[in-house]
Amino acid sequence: MAAMKTRVLSSLSLAGWMLLAAWMAGGCKPAGPPPGGEPAGESAADTKAAEAAGASARPRWVIGMSQCNLNEPWRVQMNADIRAAAEKHPELKVIFKDAQNDTLRQRQHVEEFVSAGVDLLIISPKEAQPLTEPVARAMEAGIPVIVLDRRVLGDRYTCFIGADNRKIGRAAGQWIVQALGGKGKVVELKGLMTSTPGQDRHAGFREAIAGTDIEVIFEADMKWLEPEARKEMESALARFDHIDLVYAHNDPGAHGAWLAARAAGREKEMKFVGIDALPHEGVAYVKQGILDATFQYPTGGAEAIETALRILRGETVPKEITLGSRLFTRENVDQGGVPLP
Repeated sequence: MAAMKTRVLSSLSLAGWMLLAAWMAGGCKPAGPPPGGEPAGESAADTKAAEAAGASARPRWVIGMSQCNLNEPWRVQMNADIRAAAEKHPELKVIFKDAQNDTLRQRQHVEEFVSAGVDLLIISPKEAQPLTEPVARAMEAGIPVIVLDRRVLGDRYTCFIGADNRKIGRAAGQWIVQALGGKGKVVELKGLMTSTPGQDRHAGFREAIAGTDIEVIFEADMKWLEPEARKEMESALARFDHIDLVYAHNDPGAHGAWLAARAAGREKEMKFVGIDALPHEGVAYVKQGILDATFQYPTGGAEAIETALRILRGETVPKEITLGSRLFTRENVDQGGVPLP
């Protein structure tokens, strides 16, 4: 009898230990939801609040940004300015496309944005004429279009944002006339002349030097690219023993010309003037004594996002938004330059 009692107690003890182990193991796991009820520890109100927060975090509007060429530092900065401005508004999502300096690719990008049904399109066109029709088609599809920096032909867009390139070219010409005392031999390295900024920076410059003794002895289209500018400047140096100044339509062009002149040992014989005035580029070149002057051409990135928001909210915006400019020289660069009148 005693032996039987011992065996029963041992069996009970074993069963107890097994129950205790199972209970402890179960205690390490989160409790499942009761049948037909809410998950443990989370009310229906909590669930709805989380869903609402997720919905509010999703963008309300999608913007397509068609950039013509990210091989230009100024355009990299434009995209960065757009991205920084958009990140302040969680209701916006911006999709960027880079045409890599290819007009046909940029046309395709615009068509892709239209097919995708973006809420708004921002485009900085490579060339005016070829991008005019795709922009018009976006408008016909009910998609507002902000044209940034370079124009298209006509007025079938919602808003154009950019500085006055003709005014900047004229200001550059006036500064050059003054710097050279009204006479001298100048090299003009032009931006892409099928783009409106190249045309306007050239026209404004020529207006300013008309009637003076400034002579343009060499001009070439360097397509906004520093390597092209350097190559063209090498040709100018080979042809002309005397050059007083190089006027380039952007700072990479002026810097490329300076590199060519330095390689020839002639960089101290002439002055160099550019346009763009990015802090890490044109302004830095002035501080380093490479450029004598640079004129600011703002990217308009922040203004594009501000204007896009107004359009998407149903507000009326101006057809044209003209951005200001500043002149940076070795005398005023440390004071932040001076605004153009």
